Amino acid sequence: MDTSTSPTADRGNWSSRIGFVMAAAGSAVGLGNIWKFPYTAGENGGGAFVAIYLFFVIFIGFSVMLTEFAVGRKTGLSAVGAFKTTDRRWTFVGIMGVLSGLLIMGFYPVVGGWAIAYIYKISTGLLSTPTAINDSFGSFISDPIQPLFWMGLYLLFNIFVVIRGVSGGIEKAGKVLMPLLFIILIIVSIKGLTLPGAMAGLEFLFKPDFSKIDSSVVLAALGQAFFSLSLGMGCMLTYGSYLRRKENIVQTTAMVTAMDTGVALLAGIAMFPAMFAFSMEPSAGPGLVFVVVPQLFAEMGGIGFLLAILFFVGLSVAALTSSVSLLEVVVAYLIDEKGLSRVTAVISASIVMALLCILASLSIGGFGPKLFDTGAFDVFDLLTDKIFLAVGGMLVCLFAGWRLDRSELKKEITNDGKVSFPLFNLWYVLIKYIIPVAIAIVAISGVKAGFDSDKGDIMLVGLAIIALCGIFSKKL
Repeated sequence: MDTSTSPTADRGNWSSRIGFVMAAAGSAVGLGNIWKFPYTAGENGGGAFVAIYLFFVIFIGFSVMLTEFAVGRKTGLSAVGAFKTTDRRWTFVGIMGVLSGLLIMGFYPVVGGWAIAYIYKISTGLLSTPTAINDSFGSFISDPIQPLFWMGLYLLFNIFVVIRGVSGGIEKAGKVLMPLLFIILIIVSIKGLTLPGAMAGLEFLFKPDFSKIDSSVVLAALGQAFFSLSLGMGCMLTYGSYLRRKENIVQTTAMVTAMDTGVALLAGIAMFPAMFAFSMEPSAGPGLVFVVVPQLFAEMGGIGFLLAILFFVGLSVAALTSSVSLLEVVVAYLIDEKGLSRVTAVISASIVMALLCILASLSIGGFGPKLFDTGAFDVFDLLTDKIFLAVGGMLVCLFAGWRLDRSELKKEITNDGKVSFPLFNLWYVLIKYIIPVAIAIVAISGVKAGFDSDKGDIMLVGLAIIALCGIFSKKL
């Protein structure tokens, strides 16, 4: 049997529509929404960044996600197989998706481990000495041993979920964890909005000052949209490959996009009003969640302890629902293309990811090898966020718009005419012409900005890896 084109019994399917929606929303909702969105919005001027981000989510994010679902369901295969079975020349796009998932999982579990660690730290008295919170985070992440323990624990949670399969593991986890996350964020947001001076935080978040917009803000918004929605990394394409033919993927895409955006905005509402109420700096960078947020909860007194526990449970939940989809991208590739059993595929992928995570975690403390004076954590983040995700999304659109037959795409998206999608012509124009050009313009400006800074060498490495993916794909 040719394992590269024949799904194995280990592939599985979603057992229900709500299960798929929760799992796909869980994939989209992750650290990008709760950890990365608030600090990126803070660094890029607040409202102006949010406005551009929402524009990208509505017009680009929705369109690319629908495309990935359609391609995945049409082929019934994961990232590499979906392209390979249609046209071998496009196989490199799938390889990029798998590589992106692997590299993101090379640093994602590190931050996921921090989130779990902070549940323990807060439970054991971190908030009792607010002045020590900043130093506590710095000493924790730079320690060569402590973060590795929590990263390992976090990775074990991922293995436990994914090894149980699509419906038995990923779907069941999504049904429980996603509603829990929304409840936690709503509780924390309501408390933040009741604080004196909180409205200034909402104004910062939702009142755009377009004079602050430049190419870096636009690139940050596009990168955030792709990272937050899990686009260009093979997740949605792989999840789409498990979809049953009867599912309405237009409606599902809208629901997943709305849930993802809602969590990102809720995370902002949970943080910025309280930050302004206590006169804290909104542009605190990546340490915002682990330094400023605990300080916020410490300022709130007794209720702050409970809210802090809830917040970091929510952060851990969001991280887990996303990372299981990233692990599944690599696992599905190993099942579809290499004929491995699910158990073997999960263990094999997890070992590689654990090794990458060790390098990423050690690099934060100044340990381990560097590439052009840049540690592994930042290398993995830069390659995926600034290059691979945007380029991957662009190539998926080009594949759907220029390689797949228009009538076949319409049949796939409308379930042979049974589902109404009056905006099909607009969507098709977007993915064939407008989105690839828009992404290319923003990506080129991002690469140029990288060369203008001290990250030019990393950008070159990223472009070289894309070229190697193209060369390697010819041998598959």
